[in-house]
Amino acid sequence: MQITEKQLAQVNDRIRALVASGSFYGKKLEEAGIESVSTPEEFLKLPFSEKKDLRDAYPLGLMTAPEEEIVRIHSSSGTTGTPVIIPYTAKDVEDWAIMFARCYETAGITNRDRIQITPGYGLWTAGIGFQNGAEKLGAMVIPMGPGNTDKQLEMMQSLESTVLCSTSSYALLLTEEIEKRGIRDKIHLKKGVIGSERWSDKMRQRISEGLGIELYDIYGLTEIYGPGIGINCEHNTGMHYWDDYLYLEIIDPQTGQPVPDGEMGEIVITTLVKEGAPLIRYRTHDLSRIIPGTCPCGRSYPRLDVIMGRTDDMMKIKGVNVFPSQIEEILGTFPEISSEYQIRISHLDGKDTMRIYVETTGDVDFNGLALRIAERVKSRIGFTPIVKVVEVGVLPRSMKKTARVIDERFD
Repeated sequence: MQITEKQLAQVNDRIRALVASGSFYGKKLEEAGIESVSTPEEFLKLPFSEKKDLRDAYPLGLMTAPEEEIVRIHSSSGTTGTPVIIPYTAKDVEDWAIMFARCYETAGITNRDRIQITPGYGLWTAGIGFQNGAEKLGAMVIPMGPGNTDKQLEMMQSLESTVLCSTSSYALLLTEEIEKRGIRDKIHLKKGVIGSERWSDKMRQRISEGLGIELYDIYGLTEIYGPGIGINCEHNTGMHYWDDYLYLEIIDPQTGQPVPDGEMGEIVITTLVKEGAPLIRYRTHDLSRIIPGTCPCGRSYPRLDVIMGRTDDMMKIKGVNVFPSQIEEILGTFPEISSEYQIRISHLDGKDTMRIYVETTGDVDFNGLALRIAERVKSRIGFTPIVKVVEVGVLPRSMKKTARVIDERFD
């Protein structure tokens, strides 16, 4: 989708603010001699920004508004390297709440709903983002935060929560607990708003059927407000994103050149009105595509497909490039296994080895199933993994995000 004149004017306004503030990215633009852009072609010549730039700007080098206007900071949830600190003005917080409330409305959630929020609070953008949006909508918020499953289920029953906000990993854990305790008839959930990690169709089906709810994918990242910048509607034909606040491009991750709508590539985001820390052409490393055409729901907001993975997810094994999503897709063709899996890659006796752990019930032939999975992976990807089949519930469950790929070669 080509950038519009209105969006170009908004980008120019942000360029002026960045340069005037002398912020990290403002200096980068000034050094490149960029004062404004007047055409879509000129916009495409603007330099990308990367997570490394944001880390180099630590702690407050991204701050573009005057300090007296900064009301909050958030930090990315990454556990390695220098954290990324994102400052927010009151208007940024309000804009984010408006976008998030729009997400809830798109999912058919109203001010009559009771929204149970399980993602983390604090420096992370998740919990407070879900809460701000729900309060903007006028819904009742139950701000549980992560963990303490006994308390979560007690409140879910007592307060008759109708909406669950969580990671897919924790939604699965809650699904299994509700089934184990036989309390499904005491649960009043109707919808789930799920974010922060990619999840398979099989996992979606497991949670949806287990809890008897409609599920919605929410998109976002700390650097760009947080969750709430896009969500799928009832037709489930991709996530609508809010192009009055953001401009999205899809580029070829190798060349950096834009790809046509409908083609897979890396998502690049420009914030159009953000004040605290505007970002121009920020490379997210998330892989998706713009869905061309209009949605059956009639909304004019453009659509982004589900996140297929990340450019840095790619594993090189025995000279073959493999994405976790490829393995996930293969595992999805075996109805006898659960949605949980784990991939472990190690280097033994001078060669790389991939082990895939899957779960099934006790009435399946474990050895025969392992052989069939290994053969299908080999026919699709070109090498034979070691497949280990275990009982359902053996693989770890998480209250946050589940690590499904563990590369032991670099431990």
